[in-house]
Amino acid sequence: MKVLHELVPTRKFLKTVEEIKDYVDGWNITDSAAGIPAPSGTAVGCVLKTRFPDKIIMPIFVLNYKGPVEVAALALAADAVGLDGLVLTMGDEPRYGEPLGSKYWRRTEDARDFLKNEIKIRITKLGCLLSPRPRRVERYGTKEFNIDDMINRVKSGWDFALFMRLTEETLPALEQLSRGIRELKLNVSLYTYVLIGTPRNADTLKQIGWTPTTKLDNVREFLERVDGLVDGVIITAAGDYQGELEVLKKIGRK
Repeated sequence: MKVLHELVPTRKFLKTVEEIKDYVDGWNITDSAAGIPAPSGTAVGCVLKTRFPDKIIMPIFVLNYKGPVEVAALALAADAVGLDGLVLTMGDEPRYGEPLGSKYWRRTEDARDFLKNEIKIRITKLGCLLSPRPRRVERYGTKEFNIDDMINRVKSGWDFALFMRLTEETLPALEQLSRGIRELKLNVSLYTYVLIGTPRNADTLKQIGWTPTTKLDNVREFLERVDGLVDGVIITAAGDYQGELEVLKKIGRK
């Protein structure tokens, strides 16, 4: 099972990755989270892939910030350097300007098919986010996605998927999803976010309304439970970088 780190890039992202590179198999990179401008997830991913070609690099790719030309241009850059994957999502609304995603695409699947069929992306895999309980009910028109919903989405042509909001309560959904992918013999890789609760990020998690997957002291035990269900985990502590570093040193590759 691969161990990836959720990298929230700043101007000093190279310093961050140098600090943790020996403990991880790669990075999942955010893309101007919450609509606040930050170094582009795809651009950062291209830099990291050229510096660390053996690492798995899978940036988030927010459609709400990009028109079709920019979507294609960034994806072509990713393909040129051999990024392992782009995770397509409508994403947050931008802090500046208007959201572009719904202007050009009804669904992320439309953007995926545009990149595969029109732009001819060949090397970089395209992935989606899956959540049993979508954060934006008004966007999706439902408070919950069941296993059939998620499997049908994966079957529609995605190369890999990232499971979100993993908790004790949603772990059975991840188990069913993993089993369904195996039974159907889908050639789809499955990763899951593991959100670590720490004393330092308790207020942050409360503010954003996210339930941690597990606590800092129980990470290793929880990872043993998902080993075999997923191809990899993405470690994040929601703003507590020191907590992430502590976890990665405990479970990482060095």
